[in-house]
Amino acid sequence: MTSRKLAGRIGAGLTALALAACSQETDMTADTTAAAPQTSALIERARGLEAPRAEQRPVEIEQLGFTRVDEYQWIKDDNWQQVMREPDVLDSDIRELLDAENAYLDAVMEPTADLQERIFQEIRGRIKEDDSSVPERDGGYEYFTRYREGGQYPIYARRPIDPETGEPAGEEEILVDGDAEAADFDYLDFSSMEHSPDHQYVAFGVDIRGSEYYEIRIREIATGAIVATLTDESSGDFVWANDSETLYWVWRDENSRSKRVYRQSRSGGASELIYEEPDDGFFVSVGTSDGDNYVVINAGGHTSNELRLIDANDPTAEPQLIAPREENVEYYLTEARDRFYFLTNADGAVDFKIVAAPIDNPGRENWEDVVAHRPGTLINAVIGFADWQVRMERQNALPRIVVHNYESGEEYDIAFDEEAYSLGISEGYEFETDTLRFSYESPSTPEETYDFDMASRERVLLKRQEVPSGHNPEDYVVRRIMAPGHDGVEIPVTILHHRDTPVDGSAPLLLYGYGSYGITIPAAFRVTPLPLVDRGMVYAIAHIRGGMANGYQWYLDGKLEQKINTFRDFVSAGEALASEGYTSRGNIVAYGGSAGGLLVGAAINLQPDLFAGAIAAVPFVDVINTMSDAELPLTPPEWPEWGNPIENAQDYETMYAYSPYDQIQEMDYPHVLATGGLTDPRVTYWEPTKFVARLRDRRTDDGLTLLKMNMGAGHGGASGRFDSLRETALNWAFALMVVGLADEEVEAIAAE
Repeated sequence: MTSRKLAGRIGAGLTALALAACSQETDMTADTTAAAPQTSALIERARGLEAPRAEQRPVEIEQLGFTRVDEYQWIKDDNWQQVMREPDVLDSDIRELLDAENAYLDAVMEPTADLQERIFQEIRGRIKEDDSSVPERDGGYEYFTRYREGGQYPIYARRPIDPETGEPAGEEEILVDGDAEAADFDYLDFSSMEHSPDHQYVAFGVDIRGSEYYEIRIREIATGAIVATLTDESSGDFVWANDSETLYWVWRDENSRSKRVYRQSRSGGASELIYEEPDDGFFVSVGTSDGDNYVVINAGGHTSNELRLIDANDPTAEPQLIAPREENVEYYLTEARDRFYFLTNADGAVDFKIVAAPIDNPGRENWEDVVAHRPGTLINAVIGFADWQVRMERQNALPRIVVHNYESGEEYDIAFDEEAYSLGISEGYEFETDTLRFSYESPSTPEETYDFDMASRERVLLKRQEVPSGHNPEDYVVRRIMAPGHDGVEIPVTILHHRDTPVDGSAPLLLYGYGSYGITIPAAFRVTPLPLVDRGMVYAIAHIRGGMANGYQWYLDGKLEQKINTFRDFVSAGEALASEGYTSRGNIVAYGGSAGGLLVGAAINLQPDLFAGAIAAVPFVDVINTMSDAELPLTPPEWPEWGNPIENAQDYETMYAYSPYDQIQEMDYPHVLATGGLTDPRVTYWEPTKFVARLRDRRTDDGLTLLKMNMGAGHGGASGRFDSLRETALNWAFALMVVGLADEEVEAIAAE
């Protein structure tokens, strides 16, 4: 259901009472010493280097009758909003600290430089450098994305096609050359890339700082000229109206919140305000209906929303509300020939249902159930065609595709046999078609893209992901186990290991998790973990509560006062992997980003001895301070996710009890690497910086506490497809180092 979710900072919470129960049941307070570190000359060398020490400037904070002291609050620049857009204005004391942290990280990791380069080249060697997407047909053209050999950024292009045969009938036209656009910048990110309905123009969003403020540029395809730049304050979200003259785009305010929808001509000029969201807890986005007859404005938070429709054929039309927002009610539009369908959780449909309504009167009073709610079967996506409706469902932590024919009412599902796999469906550009495009992959099977004839049920393989350096799925083992949770639930865990790796407890393991916002991590094929797996590490994904691997209730059972389940599920997954011989206690590296960074921080506070190391990427770890600052971009929208500690004392206690920064204790910890981005508006740079400073001060062992701060990027790290791999290579070198697998290879590389 992530396609319907607002992008947000990744966070979570758990209650003080639950933490107390956790300690009572598992005696966590009695065993807080981390496992003895692996014997490693690299670690011993690193221990001899002097780490930076952030100055302590204690600030006492009074809130709802509670008092906390934050000795590192000064690391948050008072001018943080301007820093997001102009990094050069960062306070000199803060910049000096961040530079010192980066220098220390470089010194610690310097002996692994050649190992990092080798890992980088291995990952890069598995990526087809001149790869291209399967073209999508729209009218007289097919549109696609490709890369050039050695290129960092995508090229967006098209070819004319023969209307009779559907085959290419002319030369490629480049619409936007990403490498050329990025030539003058250290960072570049594209948002939407949309051609006009008449195929004469292309609009695209560009961010050159990582702050997620996008310019919207309009290019005339025939000449290649930029004819207008509509704004530099967009969220990057926009759509064309059907006249190919009008665009609707979303404006982002000074707090980085998507608040307004504007209508504007492609040639620039004055913009017209169409909708403004008054609630700071709701963000707005724009899209189009399946048949492109309507522009759809979605105003939503994490657990409720409302839709407005604009006639896409009338550039003067006003938005019309479908159904007013209700607390904890969501609904999303699918268009058919003669009616609307809505995917919704109304009327207690926890795992969602599908309802129908007449186009001329689509209000909630006219909704009729057409696919009833089935507890445990989550409907997480619906696509409409003229004659067909396709839905993606998830049951028992596995996806499936269900195809429904409007005329006959017949439906069937497309099923697959592996223990763990991932599916994807594509809307494409065409509404009047019998063809569905879907993809299939598993942790060992590269992605396969198919066109599926919904009438004949025949499938045609269009593309199999190529791994240039070679890949044999038979070299790897994919397993799905169910880890017993603390309260009797079974937690799905996906496992990937090399066929030659022994399952006798001797292998180290990297355990990945997320567990927030209902986002489910798919069991997909990724080339990035393979250098670890090829070196004898096991790679595992814990599908913990807080996601929706087992339905929407799985998400509800891992948020707010239930958030303890997320962290305990992760710990339970690690313990089950050790008990079944995939690894052993103290030989696990925890890994997660954003919400996963929160997960990592909470897990090492709860069970430090389970882990040899932890990688917390852009981690949301300063939870109580962040959720108490209503000016931060994503704080008000996230109060429904884990509570409001400004107004509610119970919410304050809940968050404080799990907040990784606030719960750092004087005890032994695993080795830790945290990362951040200076212009990140989602998890601000000071969160990992403060976390590292306090952890380094309080830990009672001599383990490593490292910070990598990207001074020229935001939440996603480096923007180039290869530059970002270097950050992965650093993470993997750290993981190999802390489990004792790096020393021998570093020595061997040096001897070559």
